[in-house]
Amino acid sequence: MLNVLTQGTESARPPLLIVHGLYGSGRNWGVIAKRLGGDRLVLTPDMRNHGDSFWSDTHDYPSMADDLAEVIDAHGGKADVVGHSMGGKAAMVMALKRPELIQRLIVADIAPVAYSHDQSQFIAAMKSVDLSQVERRSDATDQLAQSVDDKTLQSFFTQSLDIKNKRWRLNLDALAEQMPNILGFPEVSGHFDGPTLFLSGAESDYVKRDYRPKIRELFPKARFARMANAGHWLHAERPRAFEESVRAFLDMTL
Repeated sequence: MLNVLTQGTESARPPLLIVHGLYGSGRNWGVIAKRLGGDRLVLTPDMRNHGDSFWSDTHDYPSMADDLAEVIDAHGGKADVVGHSMGGKAAMVMALKRPELIQRLIVADIAPVAYSHDQSQFIAAMKSVDLSQVERRSDATDQLAQSVDDKTLQSFFTQSLDIKNKRWRLNLDALAEQMPNILGFPEVSGHFDGPTLFLSGAESDYVKRDYRPKIRELFPKARFARMANAGHWLHAERPRAFEESVRAFLDMTL
């Protein structure tokens, strides 16, 4: 099973499962999970090939959806789910395959479509870091800066660095090999009829208006909201606003 971090305590409310995106981990969501865990249990798993979870040559959405379903089954069989980017796609596939597991779904800045913008350049950037020369996180950040301009991404990537053992907590080879699956979206029959929010960054183009017919076909109760002054990494760029949006939707649809 996936490695799962927890915040909060069990209550009458179902657990909240937060699913990270590509190159992330459950601990990236620690502050938001803690703030949302005031009246419920919050689960932040490491996805396969990420963090402290198992490594696998397979990294597709049906497999990731099954991993998440196993987590929910182990924590009462019903959860509210928030998924960002890759995690949002995995959550959507789980909702379509196992709708009985999800009470409410929030999909953060991603749609059930295939994308063309590759993410492999970041794998190359991480592989280019000479880990033998890394004694502190800033050493890796300095090296990443040679190929990654965005300081937010530099910091984000180094959160997956095991400095003590001089290794990445990411199965970079498998993620590179499986990139077509990560960028794509599988053909999944069925639909999820529960309350669903597609929450996007106003400065991101990941959830285009043209995608809405497809979204509503799969998620008939889909609502759409955009966060001002935020891009694809909306939860990192504006964590308090993201948290407030999640809380408002979950409370509104009780």
